[in-house]
Amino acid sequence: MVKKLLSFSFLLVSLTFQAQNLISEGFDTYTNLATAGWTSTNQSTVVGTNPDWFQGNPTASGGPFDSYAGATNSYVACNYNSTAGANTISNWLMSPVVSLVNGDVITFYTRTVSSPAYADRLQLRISTNGAASANPVGATGVGDYTTLALDVNPSLVATSYPNAWTLYSYTVSGLPTATNCKIAFRYFVTNGGPSGANSDYIGVDSFSVDRPLSSDSFFKNNFSLYPNPVSNVLNISMKNEMTINNLSITDLNGRMVFSSDSNTSIDVSNLSSGVYFISIETNEGKGTAKFVKK
Repeated sequence: MVKKLLSFSFLLVSLTFQAQNLISEGFDTYTNLATAGWTSTNQSTVVGTNPDWFQGNPTASGGPFDSYAGATNSYVACNYNSTAGANTISNWLMSPVVSLVNGDVITFYTRTVSSPAYADRLQLRISTNGAASANPVGATGVGDYTTLALDVNPSLVATSYPNAWTLYSYTVSGLPTATNCKIAFRYFVTNGGPSGANSDYIGVDSFSVDRPLSSDSFFKNNFSLYPNPVSNVLNISMKNEMTINNLSITDLNGRMVFSSDSNTSIDVSNLSSGVYFISIETNEGKGTAKFVKK
């Protein structure tokens, strides 16, 4: 049986914000991923003749497509030979440990062959146990990767995976504080394999995790102000365990009226009545919020 490539249909997002990059991987050389802290495991029902994720196969070498960015083979791929016969494919590629907070944005590109005839599926999963993350065991096991961030083509429709490079995005939420995590790509296809009704070939490229900077969302996810409006003392409450490196208050004209490196109770009684902006900078990012001085 001649098999095919993967495709996605979930959330497509254009990222235009300023951000701090936490980790990025262009998959230029698959054999170097282990040195960078990436790991893999094939938990398919039966392991096939091509058990691991592998370097992308570009058109010049007889492959189905070129990369999204970089050299033509600069992407990782996975295919139906992850298993043998007709079985469940569960083939994993896991990132190094990365510290995540709510509001962080995970992005990557993926695609399948130009004219897909077989259905593929890709999951993005997260473990919050960092370096201690337990690997999945068995075709249906997920180990510590219990957070399902994205599920691309869960119904296994052959035409529902994109056949051109497509951007997918997931915004981290639900974490109580900054948390060491690992992020996994799971090629997960039932009735897959060379004799199965599903599974072909997928590519993943330009993986990145970014933290938006100078954004209201970062502030709301990590801090709160009270009272607001305020007459005398403005208090800052931290929702996550972060260290404040710099704090400043500016008026509507952009003039700085207060600056500190860690003050969480600020005397604003000498400020004129009006609207002000408070900016907080941490090692995890920077956020801005508005308050009113009565």
